[in-house]
Amino acid sequence: MISIFFFASMSGCFAQNDTLQNSYKKSYNDKITTNLYYLATSNNFQIESNVEGQKTSLELIPDRREQIGVTASYKFIDISLGFAPKFFDVNNNPKSKHFNFGTRFYYKKWMQSFTFINQKGFHAITEKIQVDFPRMRTTKVGGSTSYIFNDKFSFKALIDQNEWQTKSAGSFIPTFSFYYTNLTLNIPDESSNSNMYVFSVAPSYFYNWVISKKVLVGSGIAFGAGINDNDGVVSGLYQVDLNLKLAYNTDRFFAYATLNNISFLQGSAADAKLNENISSLKISVGYRFNTPKKVTEVYDKVNKKIGL
Repeated sequence: MISIFFFASMSGCFAQNDTLQNSYKKSYNDKITTNLYYLATSNNFQIESNVEGQKTSLELIPDRREQIGVTASYKFIDISLGFAPKFFDVNNNPKSKHFNFGTRFYYKKWMQSFTFINQKGFHAITEKIQVDFPRMRTTKVGGSTSYIFNDKFSFKALIDQNEWQTKSAGSFIPTFSFYYTNLTLNIPDESSNSNMYVFSVAPSYFYNWVISKKVLVGSGIAFGAGINDNDGVVSGLYQVDLNLKLAYNTDRFFAYATLNNISFLQGSAADAKLNENISSLKISVGYRFNTPKKVTEVYDKVNKKIGL
């Protein structure tokens, strides 16, 4: 099944000092950036319970997770077309579905992200057996708000390739996150529906290490805490974020691999825990083209009318 992702990154909407070329960062906002990518992303759940000293654990894993696609971007617009081919072993359930949508924009030192993930078709793994839930569906919506302290650090170079870090730099970045998740089993003769709300604050530190003029290693780590509301049952939770990127870049050609993981772990005080893990692996190769004069003219006219 073909999935179309429209990703509108607002990073080019605002004129700001930290996106201009300087001795630490180089912007490619004036280019049309295209790339081919492989993406594996999933929203997994782990259910743990402790009843009368008997501990049980159940992991819920989506059936379809791996995709390939193409992306084209200019200024603040990114358009991606991706699909999950059957030749990937994990895409073995034709009835399963996966759709995700993401957007990110910057304003001065602030960064705002938005995430939407819809998955259908799961299988559950215990210590002894595996059980299929082909009609199970989860929907997640939410995002995070971050403040980037150091102007020399390029968060965009860590996330995508519209900007490049020319000198090594890092930054302390506190982040507030909010996510809502609906989980529905859709089992015949049984209705099971759960609504979860997560609020967390996570201090983090990111660093781009420029190994050479063309090679960069980016990384980030965050530890935070917050609260989890699961159908009205409130408990504390911990948040752990890990980010890693290896990139090669020239003004025309680039390639990179990124690994991102966000885990929300409920505190030990909860009798029944529903831990959550959002992970993604992306491998991409791309090329930047000079923007045709006609495209620039149309963009300038639209930009002038909408006042960005």
